Amino acid sequence: MTNAHTGDHALEPGFDHTVTTVVNGVPCELPVAAGMSLLDALREHLRLRGTKKGCNQGACGACTVHVDGRRVLSCLTLAVQCDGREVTTIEGLAGPGETLHPMQAAFVAADGFQCGYCTPGQVMSAVALLAEGHGGSDEEIREWMSGNLCRCGAYNGILSAIKAVRDSGTGDTDA
Repeated sequence: MTNAHTGDHALEPGFDHTVTTVVNGVPCELPVAAGMSLLDALREHLRLRGTKKGCNQGACGACTVHVDGRRVLSCLTLAVQCDGREVTTIEGLAGPGETLHPMQAAFVAADGFQCGYCTPGQVMSAVALLAEGHGGSDEEIREWMSGNLCRCGAYNGILSAIKAVRDSGTGDTDA
């Protein structure tokens, strides 16, 4: 069995499960240990390093990805839970022919980042927030984004970016 992302062959020593999944639109079979997080599988096995390891305890949101269109904290999600499911990371967010997803472009335009470490998780949560229908007011956006921390304090730019996409109608309705 070959991994479509890396070309590696499955079941290395210490990996006792094979997860068959679609990551960013690419089918793959991924050798994992039973307790491996989705975050570690994405970063270490698939070399998709846009998803960040912040706290590794589910408290910061830097590791947010979409599984079957719903946002999850990949540090708290076991890779084996993604067998037969579709995973989207920041690298796969833009559609075919797009350089950036509208939310990514809005973050750039609104200065919704400073150091950039939290940005992938912020963007993934922001896309999900709008798809879930939680972007009606500034307060609602802040509440539904409260699980994503920004140590640099770029919250005003993040809020502006989300509102710009909401008001333009250019964001995907499917997370």
